[in-house]
Amino acid sequence: MHCEQTYISTIEKKFRLGDFFEQNWDTYIKSPKDFIQPEQYKAVSAIRSCRTEALGIDHYVCEECGEISYVYHSCKNRFCPTCSWKDTLEWADKMKDQMLDIPHRHVVFTIPHKLNNLIKSNKGLLLSILFKVAAETIKDWMWHKYKIVPGIISVLHTFGEKKDWHTHIHMIVSWGGTDTNYQVKEIKGEYVNYEFIQTKFRCKFEDKLVELFDAEALNHVFNKRIDFMQFLKRVNDKHWRIQFEPAIKTPVEVIRYIGRYSKRTCISEYKITNIEGEYISFKYKDYKNLDYNGNPIIKELTLHYNDFFPRLLQHVPLPYFRLVRYYGAYAARTKAILKELYPKNNKVEAAGENKTENYELPENSKVCKNCNTEKTYMYTLFKTKEGKRIYMSRFNPKKKQDKLKNNAA
Repeated sequence: MHCEQTYISTIEKKFRLGDFFEQNWDTYIKSPKDFIQPEQYKAVSAIRSCRTEALGIDHYVCEECGEISYVYHSCKNRFCPTCSWKDTLEWADKMKDQMLDIPHRHVVFTIPHKLNNLIKSNKGLLLSILFKVAAETIKDWMWHKYKIVPGIISVLHTFGEKKDWHTHIHMIVSWGGTDTNYQVKEIKGEYVNYEFIQTKFRCKFEDKLVELFDAEALNHVFNKRIDFMQFLKRVNDKHWRIQFEPAIKTPVEVIRYIGRYSKRTCISEYKITNIEGEYISFKYKDYKNLDYNGNPIIKELTLHYNDFFPRLLQHVPLPYFRLVRYYGAYAARTKAILKELYPKNNKVEAAGENKTENYELPENSKVCKNCNTEKTYMYTLFKTKEGKRIYMSRFNPKKKQDKLKNNAA
């Protein structure tokens, strides 16, 4: 079982998602609105027990002054809001040493909403194709225009601000890349051929859909092939949305973007504004209504658990499905070559700046603040559903005495 200290936010976190599940989940599952998948049951169980006595609390004591500290066990489920945030910080910190030292751009590929039902019926299959097609589109354009292979970090999001279904890929794309000799070249300017990229993306994705339909490998509701082709034609009534943000010049800013759009789950507990009985309220950004400065207006949405639970749980990742993937210069087969040719010059600031922007690192609970000495583990406390408390100890008195004797010698 994993053990860690909880990150403390400079913004007060008033509500815990696990508490809302604790209050209403057992009632909801008696007559659920949608079928509950095994991975959804597992995610809810993990969130409810994360950093509680159910998973265990380690107790440490300072032998000098008697100060006691507690370290909670975490669930490590990737859908848990707290654990996924810490995982994101650590991952972004690691990524800084694997990225090309050139500007990067944030790119978003969005699937039309008319395809939502088809994607939900073929989740793993079509989401994997979406990953591949979006990356190939960027690679094709950059090779056609600049004869380079970019580094791409792709992150899948299936949710919108209101936690409804909204399929899109966030990308961190190096604004430059490597040529055939693995020489790194930076792109000057921010020109993007949107029409070329939109058309290429749409055609590639729809070609895959037709291929799967003809191979009878697609779950669908269409009786004939012509019905399916007419459906795709209606999907194309509007342009497929692709968004390029301005180039990000400094590596620290790139890492900050990675942290924002990577492994975090679809809801942050800091956005929960109220939990009252059977209702939960959370903040969201309304991108259809902008303020005077052009920023989305912050609004609040209140939902009954019958609506909130299925809306939230539809975004639980499929088992073993990779939500973050790497392409081009950041693919595994080229990463080792680039690392050898271009060792990091340590000019990149530590991702700790990203960590401390909104979060403070916790104090080490295993070190006494008064005596500055390492504390001694005493026991781990568990609490069962029946309220029974179980104490487990790894403490070995004989081993402790032998250690003291060796130190004295």
